[in-house]
Amino acid sequence: MKNAETTLAKLIEIALRRYEMIKPGDRILVGVSGGKDSSCLVRDLAIKRSWWDVPFELAACYIASDLHTEGFGPPPDDSWLKEQLETWDVPYIRIDVPVIGRLKPGESLNCYWCATQRRTELSRYARANGYNKLALGHHMEDILETLLMNMTRKGEFATMPPVMPYINYPLTVIRPLALCEERQIIACAEELGFLSHTCTCGFNLAGARKTMRKQLEALTGGSSHAKRNLFKSMSTIKKDYLA
Repeated sequence: MKNAETTLAKLIEIALRRYEMIKPGDRILVGVSGGKDSSCLVRDLAIKRSWWDVPFELAACYIASDLHTEGFGPPPDDSWLKEQLETWDVPYIRIDVPVIGRLKPGESLNCYWCATQRRTELSRYARANGYNKLALGHHMEDILETLLMNMTRKGEFATMPPVMPYINYPLTVIRPLALCEERQIIACAEELGFLSHTCTCGFNLAGARKTMRKQLEALTGGSSHAKRNLFKSMSTIKKDYLA
């Protein structure tokens, strides 16, 4: 492995072990988009599958939407992703979802709606086909942005946890990139030649999450140490000093 790939692989391993994300016999479905995050994630899990402490199965699922029908980017092209997954010996599933077509009269498209529709389909497919883990490509900044958005917009101290069991279903969401910064994923994707294939979405480019990304960078000064301390604070709660 090259330097950036080795760094990312080690951080993923630490997260998998720290949060006990993989148990014997797990069947893991990875949500893939063709972007740098999920591509690096599924490749790493495919490699780890051969030597991990306990056996686990792996498959990848791509949710293709109809956003292009409204001019938000080109039609979904998963040919590169499909070829890569075949190379890594990872079964591939594509599901076409009419995200815009599901909007009810009077409703408008937004990122939350789109993400919810994709997540619903991933969960539905996983449960219907015997997968008990759903792996998503959220990294550290995604988690911190969600934390800050919930704090400032909802008055809640909550985010996307590294491991989140569904209450009503035998399915658990895992986020193996939880300890990885986006810059480290970008460096790995660049080493592996993935960046030229990174997916893009032309909708809501100046949305709330991107605004919060700028605020997070301003808050931490772009410091990795500051970001990791902010992340650590979520599991180091001193209740006696809270209202």
